[in-house]
Amino acid sequence: MSEGAKQKALRWISENEPRIIEVSDRIWEFAELGLQEFKSSALLVEELRKAGFKVEIGVAGMPTAFVATYGSGKPMIGIMGEYDALAGVSQKAVPRKEPLVEGAPGHGCGHNIHGTSGMAAAIATKVAMEATGIKGTVKFFGTPAEETAGGKVYMVRDGVFDGVDAVLSHHPGSMNTGGYSGNNAVNDAKFHFYGVSSHAAASPEEGRSAADAVELMNIGVNYLREHIIQEARIHYVVSSGGEQPNVVPAYACSWYYVRAPERDQVEQIYNRVLEIAKGAAIMTGTTLKVEFVGGLYNKILNRTLNDLIISNMREIGPPEYTKEEKKFAKEISKTITPEAKRDWLRKSKRPDWEKLVDVELDRTVPDTWDRWSAGSTDVSDVSWKGPAMELTTSTFILGSPGHSWQNAAQSGMGIGHKSLIFAAKTMAACSLDLLTNPDLLKKVKDEFAQKLGGRVYKSPLPPEMKPPLDMWKKK
Repeated sequence: MSEGAKQKALRWISENEPRIIEVSDRIWEFAELGLQEFKSSALLVEELRKAGFKVEIGVAGMPTAFVATYGSGKPMIGIMGEYDALAGVSQKAVPRKEPLVEGAPGHGCGHNIHGTSGMAAAIATKVAMEATGIKGTVKFFGTPAEETAGGKVYMVRDGVFDGVDAVLSHHPGSMNTGGYSGNNAVNDAKFHFYGVSSHAAASPEEGRSAADAVELMNIGVNYLREHIIQEARIHYVVSSGGEQPNVVPAYACSWYYVRAPERDQVEQIYNRVLEIAKGAAIMTGTTLKVEFVGGLYNKILNRTLNDLIISNMREIGPPEYTKEEKKFAKEISKTITPEAKRDWLRKSKRPDWEKLVDVELDRTVPDTWDRWSAGSTDVSDVSWKGPAMELTTSTFILGSPGHSWQNAAQSGMGIGHKSLIFAAKTMAACSLDLLTNPDLLKKVKDEFAQKLGGRVYKSPLPPEMKPPLDMWKKK
């Protein structure tokens, strides 16, 4: 690839840095929940249209999902962005817990940066393509509700990602890495039990307790834990268990997540959980209704894409921090115990993690190491449709807990701003490499085919299932 194209992209980001940061900060202030990100998505769409992208809004049945396209033909490179906030994490950009609005949403996962970094990278890539005559297509995928409904899964099911040759994404983190980390697939379901109410003292024989069914199901699943693979996770809450002790509950509900490293393993364990739920209904004389809330795949990793990201990160160079930003980081670090930070670093399995115990902001770009996350993400479903990687840049201090007020604070100030610009430059550089180096793209795609191993993606969502647009509606 000509150096001219890459430098043009990086220069565009540098010259437009104030506006890029302004967009991120506005989304940080909007702090909209999943599938309600109307202001956030509209702002991103406005910027992309002004930059010359053709934008389709409301894809896959979600009003806040969109696809912005520039160019035509192959290669087709995708860049993703998220912009949903988390409930109850409202926070000012200060190093102490201080909500903007008590109980309101906040960007405790940094998705204001995530959506904006992708937007900026896509526009910078377009600017370089236009200036140097590079052929192909760049698409920005605006993906809502990652935290809740798994918006990308609906988009994948409806063919929105069909035809991509490679997809890049960015997520704020505490280290600068290529994102070469496996994760769990998951099924998410609610188990509704319906019984018969009666007076619990005067006529208990007439009652059929839905709460008993929930308890028996949970006991059965807890015994199941001994007989599943060690890497699997099953967790639940009782979302409804009756109103008062002297009334036999006619309705009760438990809400389950079932996770495992491979999609087929999730299905096997989930089917056993279904049988236990049916047994609980039989034992209690109640009726069972299973509500499938959603499901996600495990990630198909791509070492070639990962190495490309690392190479460009090192070429661009991580940002320097000001005295004020370092002071902010030090103040935030006081809210995290040394023991919690040490446990966080140990869990990362990063080689020589002990050397980072006294480090707050990690500026290094370490070599890739084997990692695993027990959590789940809808980025994984995209990775089954084409080579996809989600890089991370240092947005939060080492040890900063996920989905926290600390993360929300850092996402709205200078540390987060520098992460945003670094990520945008990295994705733009990688996109241009993929657009202009056929041998590199072939290597990426060959690795994808090899790791897929002939397996075919089958959406975990039933064909008739629609996005839960009213999920925040009060009942």
